[in-house]
Amino acid sequence: MSLLERIKTLSATNSRDTIDVRRHLHANPELSYQEVNTVAYVAEVLKASGITSLMPMATTGLVAEIQGRNPSRRTIALRADMDALPITEANDVPYKSKNIGVMHACGHDVHTSSLLGTARILNQIRDSFDGTVRLIFQPGEEKNPGGASYMIRDGALQNPVPSSILGQHVFPLLPVGKIGFREGMYMASADEIYLKVIGKGGHGAAPDLCIDPIVITSHIIVAMQQIISRNANPRQPTVLTFGNIIGHGATNIIPNEVNVAGTFRAMNEEWRESALIKIKKLAEGIAEAMGGRCEVDISRGYPYLENNPTLTRRIKSHAEAYVGKENVVDIDISLGAEDFSYYSQVVPASFYRLGTSNASKGITSYVHTPTFDIDEDALAIGPGLMAWMAVQELSAS
Repeated sequence: MSLLERIKTLSATNSRDTIDVRRHLHANPELSYQEVNTVAYVAEVLKASGITSLMPMATTGLVAEIQGRNPSRRTIALRADMDALPITEANDVPYKSKNIGVMHACGHDVHTSSLLGTARILNQIRDSFDGTVRLIFQPGEEKNPGGASYMIRDGALQNPVPSSILGQHVFPLLPVGKIGFREGMYMASADEIYLKVIGKGGHGAAPDLCIDPIVITSHIIVAMQQIISRNANPRQPTVLTFGNIIGHGATNIIPNEVNVAGTFRAMNEEWRESALIKIKKLAEGIAEAMGGRCEVDISRGYPYLENNPTLTRRIKSHAEAYVGKENVVDIDISLGAEDFSYYSQVVPASFYRLGTSNASKGITSYVHTPTFDIDEDALAIGPGLMAWMAVQELSAS
């Protein structure tokens, strides 16, 4: 039996265990930087699979290694994220979240269980490859500053520096069985924008005695869209969205202040820096010109994600060998953000997509929704695919 067929067989035969792990994680989600029970469970599963080289880091993160023949020849890193979202699950399934208000609505339970499945396969075939595979289970992908930054700080990409790192993410826009790749620029940076517009409240019938922060806020929000339409290169994807406005006034009450929250996304670091300066100056300037004041707080998020073209072309060809060329597709850029981008700033990286939807089963909901779920047939594919790509990369000249 060839190594490819051996990996496929192991991925299929292990899939029931992988699904059980996924369901346990899905039923017991934990929010960003609170993954205490999750990481303890991951460590238990790794040890039960015979993997004992475990290195806790970043408080609720974990790194493990699997050594093949000649472990010092090359090291490749594989990453999964473990945190859930503050969403109440609406699915009626046996593995529904037991933690009300917390849900694995972005598939991190899938990423973690799939990487644990990959680990089991690699440990079973460690006599068939040279080098070392480093497994990174990270916390806090969903919350600034991103758990990847803490894992890097604590040495996840050191001693030695991996030759490359791969990350896998669920993708409900692709049916189960399909795998998506994108070379080069793929996902956006993400910064959070918080505005406190301060005026002088009073009676709605006496606006002349007030400084109306609602009117000031309206001008700021409309004017800020011109930063995008009049300053951004029209060939450069970028988005500025404000999704939360709180005024606490009434039909006849002008409030003292208005609080606004939004997100800024970009795919160019120079433009990102320039735009953030413009956002701050414009908000402050408009408020001052209208007699009020605006306090601007910018929470810096993840950088944009660049998939190393050479690496991505290679692993795409590995995927074609594993699932068939007809099941490998090119995907478009996304203005979503991922803290996997931090790893891509340090070593060659590639972030690819695992198809998880199945319209015939009614599994079509997008990520970050209360009804998100996956066709678990994907868990017969994902672990073996990543194991195969890792082994091929370790043997690359």
